[in-house]
Formats: sequence, structure tokens, C-alpha cells
Amino acid sequence: MSDSTSLKSIIKTIPKKPGVYHFYDDNNKIIYIGKAKNLKRRVSSYFSKNHTRLKTKKLVSKIVDVKCIIVETEIDALLLENNLIKKHQPRYNILLKDDKSYPWICIKKEEFPRVFQTRTVIKDGSEYFGPYMSSYVVNVLLDYFSEIFYDNGFDPDSYINRNLKSELKERYLEVILEIKNILKGDIKDLISKLEEKMIFFSNNLDFENAQKTKDKITLLNNYQSKSAIVSSKISNVDVFSICSEKNFSFVNYLKITNGSVVLSHSVEVKKKLDEKDVAILQFVITDLRKKFNSVSKTIFCSIPITNFWDNTKLFVPKIGDKKKLIDLSLRNAKYMQLEKKKQSIIAKENKEKNSALHKIKEDLHLKLIPSHIECFDNSNLQGSAPVAACVVFKNGKPSKKDYRLFNIKTVVGPDDYKSMEEVIYRRYKRVLNENLPMPQLIIVDGGKGQLSSAMKSLKLLKLDGKVAVIGIAKRLEEIYFPNDPTPLYLDKKSNSLRLIQQLRNEAHRFAINHHRKKRVSKAIGSSLEKIEGIGPKTTELLLKKFFSIKNLMSQKKSKIELLIGPSKTKKLFQKK
Repeated sequence: MSDSTSLKSIIKTIPKKPGVYHFYDDNNKIIYIGKAKNLKRRVSSYFSKNHTRLKTKKLVSKIVDVKCIIVETEIDALLLENNLIKKHQPRYNILLKDDKSYPWICIKKEEFPRVFQTRTVIKDGSEYFGPYMSSYVVNVLLDYFSEIFYDNGFDPDSYINRNLKSELKERYLEVILEIKNILKGDIKDLISKLEEKMIFFSNNLDFENAQKTKDKITLLNNYQSKSAIVSSKISNVDVFSICSEKNFSFVNYLKITNGSVVLSHSVEVKKKLDEKDVAILQFVITDLRKKFNSVSKTIFCSIPITNFWDNTKLFVPKIGDKKKLIDLSLRNAKYMQLEKKKQSIIAKENKEKNSALHKIKEDLHLKLIPSHIECFDNSNLQGSAPVAACVVFKNGKPSKKDYRLFNIKTVVGPDDYKSMEEVIYRRYKRVLNENLPMPQLIIVDGGKGQLSSAMKSLKLLKLDGKVAVIGIAKRLEEIYFPNDPTPLYLDKKSNSLRLIQQLRNEAHRFAINHHRKKRVSKAIGSSLEKIEGIGPKTTELLLKKFFSIKNLMSQKKSKIELLIGPSKTKKLFQKK
């Protein structure tokens, strides 16, 4: 991973698509491979959770880079994960390191073709369907095939024992053709028959078998007989695709070994003058085949190029499994292109944020760049429902998981100064007790009065002089410093003032929203408690469930009765 690109920015560019992710350590070695239906969500989870397992904690601590391979379906992701773990044997993968392979259904190339499950694909002219995610799917299909043979007058095992007469061959091959169509995805008749069985079991109150049949239907509806990741028809092939823009081209390479994708590698190439895709792709093919020691005699390309490799055939597939591989490769080339664009945007945003933080340090004469800033604001209506909010910005961006709300406990009446005193004390008393990180800058919304109140609490905690504190007055956007009556006026267009204003406005928004909710809740609560038989606990229960009087009274009585009982519900609606 480059110095200019943080791990966070890479994670931000990961798409919400199925695929496989690789974690790399500082030696550029793969340490873990995983699959996901939603790559972004899965990868992000490693860095947003407090992991309890020691192995996971250790893994996360070693990750310095993340790379992804995008696929079409969750099933493809599972197959690819299997292939890659076997190929690379990452340190933190404990499964799939053996020679386990997924099951296939084979229709043998014989006079009377046998139909059976296998985990070994042999290039003998036989047809293979799959791979399947489990033997259970295969067994459901094979059981149905037995029924087809039986319905056509064949013993279910006759296609294995093959004690058949030649005059039965035509009818036998018709059965085989029907089975092939099913394996290619035509499973409507099978689904219909299973649905009939399910209804029969249900009508006869045999709910256990009805559920089992329903599970089979669900399984078959979700299964896919073909995959671009593993193919019985393609052996050892190199696949290359290219997508380009004005100054850069992006090339993806897929290495196929024994019909399975075992490698995906994407590169970015800077164009020279008006360099064409053909010339770029020829160069990259030569380079990557050498780098990854490919000896494949077949190359699939997304565009036609001149073949100047000895003893090598080059194709541009248009249909079928070969075209699926090109599509897969092209999807990953485009992913790299999009990733680079997103990283460029993020890098620009980070530069602007860093610029603003540097400007704040300069303008406020701080000792450190304020990468961690906390801002406070109070909110009340003539002293009623007083609250306060603390918002946290890290590296110039909101860190919403660190936001905090406060209900004022010790102040009676509308006293912003005393409220600020209480909140600052509570916040940093807890920070000290729990050994949490201190900010480099504290901002209080208000002028000299609010700032003085904040400083009183910080002095009590012996934090004065250990952290920078400022107040910002709304009227003229004056910046006040402790023990300095003269305010600082920043340039209205400066990045530093913009960021300070953003913090102040966010704290105000957060506080005012909490205040409104509290006022509404209090008003609704008092109106409910006026009803005889409706006490504080019942009120709290109703508000948690329905949020407002209007919403509560629009509900059916039966729904409310389940919550508070018929007696209280009757009193509630009598009052209505």
C-alpha cells in the first residue's frame, strides 16, 4: 500500500458487491482470504468492532492493505475463496487447506450414460454439471432423477447397473436429455412436483415433512448450475481484459488452472502519448505471464490483439463460459479504475481537511495539530428540559460514534454558564476515569462567559493548560481565549473558520434535536399521566413503542391491549 493512501481510504472504495477479499501484512504477504455477499460491509466490520477473539485481534493488527476480487454471485465468491485458500494457504485461514473439492454431477460418455455424483472432473468427453455448494443439493437432484427413471419404466438403479437392452436406448437417451435440461437450469417441473408434495404433507398435518420439502424448494430456487469461477469445460487459460480513460489504462489478469480461477491481479498503466489499448495489453500480457510463471497455451482477451507469442493461441470469446471469464476479468479491471477515482477524491478531501487543521494550528497558535476536536453546546427553553451536546471531530471529520448527549442535573433555571460548567466537568471527569484520549482542542459555543465556565471545570480537574480551549461567539464569529478579553477575528473565507463553524453548527444541531425530543416526550408524558390508571411506567412503555400521542391513538385497540392490557387501553380510549 502506498504511503499516500490510508487503509481507511481503501476500505471506503470497496464496493457493496459479492466477492473475495485479501488481507496483506507489511511484507505484502496474504495473511487472510475471505468471502462476502457485501464486500464493503464485511471488510469494514473487521475495523469497526471490538473483537473478543484473540486470533481476530491479532489478524486485524497486522493488516496494512486490502485487495478485492469482484464476482457475480455469492456462490461464485464461495467457490473462489475455496480456490484461493488452497492456492495461497494464508496463515490465518484454518479451513479449506486440504484437497477438498465441491461435488459435481457427471453424465458419463457411454452407450447408456450413467448419472452420478463425483468430486473429480476427468477430461474424457463426459459432461459435468456444477460445482454445487453441498452434497445435499446434489442428492435432492439425484433423488428426482431416480423418480424420472422410474416413471419411464426403468429401475432407479438400472442406469448404474446397466443391464439394459438395446431397444430401450432411444427412450433411455430421452430421459438423459430431460436430466440435462434440468441440470442446465430448467427446474420448473421439479419445483412444481415438490410444491404438490408440500401441500399434500401440509393438508395431512405432516408439518415436519412439509417443512423439509419447503427447504428443498428454497435450496433449488437458489442454486446455480454454472459458475465462471469453476468450469469443467476450460482447463489452463490466461484471461486478460482492459479498460481505459484519457491518461490511464487498467488491466486485469485471471489465471485459470484445471478449470478454476486461482489468481486475479490488476495493474494500472500510465499512457504514453496516444498509446493504444492493443499495445498496452500486449506489453502487460508479456509482463504478467512472466511474473506469475504462466505456461498456458491459451489466452482469452477482451479485445483483438496481434498474437506474437510462440505456441500460444489467442481468442476473443463472444459467448458461453469463456465469455463469462472475460466479463469477470473486465468487472475487476473496472473496479480498479473506479477504486482509483474514489481514492483520488478521498485524497483531495483529506488534503483539504489536513490543510484546515494546519490552518487552525497556525491561526490559534496551537502546539499540536488538532486532529481530535470536541465542541460543546447547551440547549433549553427558559430553563425547561435543559440539555447539552458534545460532538467529536477526528482528522477534520465527524466521529459520530463518539458524540455524547447530556441531561443537565445540577442547574435550576436558564443558566448557560452553570450548565456548561457541569457538562465540561462530567465529560472530562469520565475521560480521566476511563483513561480515554484527550482532544487537542476544546471548543465551547459562546463567548467569554461560557469559556470562563468551561475553564473553572478544567481547573478543578487539573486540566487547565494541558489542552487548548476556545469559545466562539455567534454574532460576529469572535474567537475567545482563556484570560484574554480581546477576541480573534478569523478571515470569513478561511478553512480554519469554516471547520470551527462546522463543529459549532453540528453541536448546536445535535443539542437542539435532543432538547426537542425531551420537550415533546415530557409534554406527551404529562398528558398521558393525567389519565387515571396511566402511571409513569405505562407512559414510558407507550412512548417507547409509539413515540407520539397521534401515532398512539391511530393504533388498533388490540395492538395496545397486548402492550398494556385491556383495562388501561379502555381508559386510554375513553379519554380520547
